[in-house]
Amino acid sequence: MPRNQRPLSRRSLLQLTGATTLGALAGCAGQLPGTDGGGDREVTPRSTVSVEPDTSVSLTAASGTIRPAPETSTTNWMYEGQFPGPELRVQEGDVLSVDLTNDLRAETTIHWHGVPVANPMDGVPNVTQDPVASGDTFTYTFRAEPAGTYFYHSHVGLQLDRGLLGPLIVEERDPHVEYDREYVVVIDDYLPGEPKLPSDGGMGGGGMGGGGGMMGDVRPSYEGLLINGRLPEDPPRFEVAEGERVRLRFVNAASATVFGVRIAGHEMTVTHADGRPVEPVDVDSFVFGAGERYDVVIEATNPGTWALQADALDGNEPPARAVVEYESADGEGPQRPSSASNRLQYGDLQAISSLDGVSGEPDRTFDLTLSRGRGQSYTWTIDGQAYPDADPLRIRPGEHVRIRMTNQSPVVHPMHLHGHFFQVGDAIRDTVIVPGRRGQVTIDFHADNPGRWLFHCHNLYHLDAGMARVVRYVE
Repeated sequence: MPRNQRPLSRRSLLQLTGATTLGALAGCAGQLPGTDGGGDREVTPRSTVSVEPDTSVSLTAASGTIRPAPETSTTNWMYEGQFPGPELRVQEGDVLSVDLTNDLRAETTIHWHGVPVANPMDGVPNVTQDPVASGDTFTYTFRAEPAGTYFYHSHVGLQLDRGLLGPLIVEERDPHVEYDREYVVVIDDYLPGEPKLPSDGGMGGGGMGGGGGMMGDVRPSYEGLLINGRLPEDPPRFEVAEGERVRLRFVNAASATVFGVRIAGHEMTVTHADGRPVEPVDVDSFVFGAGERYDVVIEATNPGTWALQADALDGNEPPARAVVEYESADGEGPQRPSSASNRLQYGDLQAISSLDGVSGEPDRTFDLTLSRGRGQSYTWTIDGQAYPDADPLRIRPGEHVRIRMTNQSPVVHPMHLHGHFFQVGDAIRDTVIVPGRRGQVTIDFHADNPGRWLFHCHNLYHLDAGMARVVRYVE
């Protein structure tokens, strides 16, 4: 998805109508403001943006046919008939208005993954809004900041694994790295059938399977891995010219796959993690979980045709592939990447700027255990509770909040916090992998965005099977 920097059109405001009504999920009952189940009064979220938008977009969610390879087609759910959905690109600080029209036969929403929007715009059904009914339209309006690589997706059930996703790019006004050309690289897992939990009779259209791989988890029966909606037999091509600095914005939009990414013939300089700028670090590969993003820059100094490869670390599908091709290439097949020897580690990441409000000792600490539910049912829990029958995590405005996670399961959990960035080590992120087998990760964030925010595993099947809590602001 190559893009050049260019001005964006301005259209008239599509007025947001209808106050959000919060559902009666266990642990989330009541309306804002009000009194929660613990006797504390909930804090009113900050107001949504009411000025004229700089950019207005219409997205229609509907069923259609995708063709990820010349001889392969299936019915998918899409935005605007595209898979992935249209790239939304705005300047940092611009107000974006998105009309979501639901032409599906099911309720839906859009979540703006990683963007700290006002709570009513966050797109979590029965927590921040009523889901959008079939035939209805809902308008999301928010200020697009900070700059970064994000994506948008449905937050209803397993709809993400039916194709309801697309990239959201918020361009810097003053980038801290130089580049001549850029591509957005959306990596995904390909499920041609309707997604299902094991407890509902299987994983995906073909029942359980898909390979447990090194992580030992049950995954859907994926029929392939995708880059920008295309299977490896029909890979997208990224053209470059010798001497260019090329920025690649990687998005792991998968529902249940951890990817290892390499590019043949080129070192990668990591410049951003989850959209936030970091001190540049040179690597030959990186691993990222569902919901994570990395921006890298490559120096186009090695003419030829080269494979960009994304391997599933928790599955046995053939790797997703794209082709990096120099303008001077002679048409030969792409060379494959060599084995990784300098893989990015979380400890390599150093944020350019610090996160306000998280210095010193925390005002509030939660110690949480991530684990598989007891018994034979397919359940994933936080501290033994499966969402929605789970206690909220109550915090107060202005607090420095710390969450310490211990993973008692054998599989990794990419944990995502809505509405906030957090500090993990020396990096600032919104999603972080908690390793399996008693792996531990500590995150710190500043309670500066009142409302009800979902905190959950971004493995879609773990989330749908209960691995989530609501972070609730009270006073």
